[in-house]
Amino acid sequence: MKIKLQIFFLLCISTLIMRCGAKKDGQEPAFNPHPSSAYLSPEESMKTMYLPKGYHLQLVASEPMIKDPVAITWGGNGRMYVAEMLTYMKDADATGEQLPWSRIMLLEDTNNDGIMDKSTVFADSLLLPRMMQSIGNELLVNETNSINITAYSDTNGDGIADVKRIVYKKDNYVPSDQNLEHQRSGLDWNLDNWMYMTYDPVRFRYTNGTIKVDSIPGGVNGQWGLTHDNYGRLFFSSAGGETPVLGFQINPVYGRLDFDDQFSPAFQAVWPIIATPDVQGGNPRLRLNNTLNHFTASCGQSIFRGDRLPKDFVGDYIVCEPVGRIVRRAKVYDIDGKTYLKNAYDSMEFISSSDMNFRPVNSATGPDGNLYIVDMYRGIIQQGNWTKKGSFLRKKIDSLGLAKNIGRGRIYRVVYDGMKPGPKPNMLNESSTTLLNYLGHPNGWWRDNAQKLIITRSDKSVVPALKAIATGQQGVAASDTNQLARIHALWTLEGLNSIDRGTLIHALHDSDPQVRKTAVWISEAYLKKNDDEMIDEVAKLKADESYDVRVQVLLSMYNSNSDKAKAVVKDIAEKNTNNQMLVATKDALDKNEMVKDLAGKLGYMDQKDKNTILGGAMIFRSLCANCHGADGKGLAIGSGSMAAPPLAGALPLNFTEKNTSIRILLNGLTGPVNGKTYSSEMPSMAANSNGWIANVLSYARYQFGDHPKNIKSPSPVVTSGEVNKIRKENTGRNKAWTLDELKNLKQD
Repeated sequence: MKIKLQIFFLLCISTLIMRCGAKKDGQEPAFNPHPSSAYLSPEESMKTMYLPKGYHLQLVASEPMIKDPVAITWGGNGRMYVAEMLTYMKDADATGEQLPWSRIMLLEDTNNDGIMDKSTVFADSLLLPRMMQSIGNELLVNETNSINITAYSDTNGDGIADVKRIVYKKDNYVPSDQNLEHQRSGLDWNLDNWMYMTYDPVRFRYTNGTIKVDSIPGGVNGQWGLTHDNYGRLFFSSAGGETPVLGFQINPVYGRLDFDDQFSPAFQAVWPIIATPDVQGGNPRLRLNNTLNHFTASCGQSIFRGDRLPKDFVGDYIVCEPVGRIVRRAKVYDIDGKTYLKNAYDSMEFISSSDMNFRPVNSATGPDGNLYIVDMYRGIIQQGNWTKKGSFLRKKIDSLGLAKNIGRGRIYRVVYDGMKPGPKPNMLNESSTTLLNYLGHPNGWWRDNAQKLIITRSDKSVVPALKAIATGQQGVAASDTNQLARIHALWTLEGLNSIDRGTLIHALHDSDPQVRKTAVWISEAYLKKNDDEMIDEVAKLKADESYDVRVQVLLSMYNSNSDKAKAVVKDIAEKNTNNQMLVATKDALDKNEMVKDLAGKLGYMDQKDKNTILGGAMIFRSLCANCHGADGKGLAIGSGSMAAPPLAGALPLNFTEKNTSIRILLNGLTGPVNGKTYSSEMPSMAANSNGWIANVLSYARYQFGDHPKNIKSPSPVVTSGEVNKIRKENTGRNKAWTLDELKNLKQD
């Protein structure tokens, strides 16, 4: 422990050295106290941007080739797909936002100079596309207001999708036009061969051209964006909760776990080089010099996993903040199994701009090994629910003329002095045997795509070679058999349903802790079947020198019904009371089990009421918990102040206050709560259906109100009709309630 803390201290000191180096070399950015909203060309805009010494931006694509880009991904041959939200906030009233006029562009660099010179409309007539995942010759796409996932493919090579098929559709799903900021994003193909996303409490697995669904009982984290690191750790962020990163301690399948010290309060402070008056929340969100003082729109995160920036950049967390016109770079540390983050620079950002229209919304590691930044380049970045007439933000939008800057966008890549971008891939045309060579590639993009392609081809001819790589044998493809090659080989075998006991047991004894952790994770298929031999083998790692391995043993053993597995869980818990990560992980697993048991606790209810509360539980844990905490006690990640008030014991959730709670969800809540002012105001949820509001309120009233449990009457359930009644009564009201106003209203 002492040695690890010393390492952590040295790493912290290194960030200060990086900061001092920037000062010494005269790289301090110039502050712009009176920015103009005038449009700048890409070349002019790049001159306003600050990066540390040695780093530079290169323009990859811009308008008119692309417009309003929000996400990018690459096919196996290195062509770039760009999701464009062409109807997003064309004015401050969100006029025409729900029209299906958006599209996905296909861009290509034909002369390998790093600049896109060929563009095609790959798919059009879409409603604000929000998720993409490239799989072989297909592109999976999800649109706003829909749960469907559609696969598009180009069969004649003209760059235009000519085949369209739905690979996932939820039965009885009612389309919603709810606030588009509170809908799913991500579709990240993780190391474990599951695709994860935000909001919806499920994960997807692509098998034989279809989607398999697995539920996540405790819900998921996040809002805009999702990413993973080399070892399958997921990183979420929550703009609504003003939290730049969360949910990264354990996989959400096992439950929810965050620590109040996983980053310091200082981590949530942001350092723009431009006055930023156009912020939802108004003056409390601004410093005396009118700069944004705190994350408020974190999105588009990624872990840099490339090989064409300095080695100390690999594994760093990147997150965008478009309101502040910045991109944060953070160092990620593992100490005794617990993960911490720290800004890589002292009171500075990795990228900052004084161009008022610079709106970084996404980031990604590219096939060339560089970091890519997606700039939506526009005046208004917040959605219409926050720009209504009379609001602080609307006044700034109108006075600054921000609504006029629309229909543009840029994509940049970050390069470093003396380092050339890597070659263009040709994976779609290569054999699975050739793809094996990329499982140990220094660029994570190549490793991920090689694994994904072999699995989606269902090519089992390479199984013997994969086993050889996984067990570190020489004289095979990827013969260097580095730890990353072994890890990807194991997961590729798992994805092909070809992992065998011998290979897995060999990996459990690997010299590298991350390989051992991977083997424990994959062994769950055996553990859940109460396989005595595998339980005995995994149990040997319960006191592993690596806390990461110990944590995974606890996670993987927990859901086994075997007495042996339960004994291992008990033993780990009893012998690691001095390790915060293991203690908290056990607690998170127990709470996750409680969520699973909720259905049983509601057994006394009518099935309709039971379904209403269970549906609300999923909404709450995937959305509301990001601000109010999964336990309703508030959320103060990073030892900072809470973004929103606690719900547990809150008066509006009491049995007699049903209409009060409905009004709050329909119109929002502003001002002090119990004498305290919070950084985030409760926004209106009126864009959601009456049933959606009824569900989430029913769960909140049952879980956090004064309703006595296990008693059928009086019921905590709110009906769609009750919501509709209050909605009609308040027709024309377009501002949030205060608690004083609500107290003066008569309850029915």
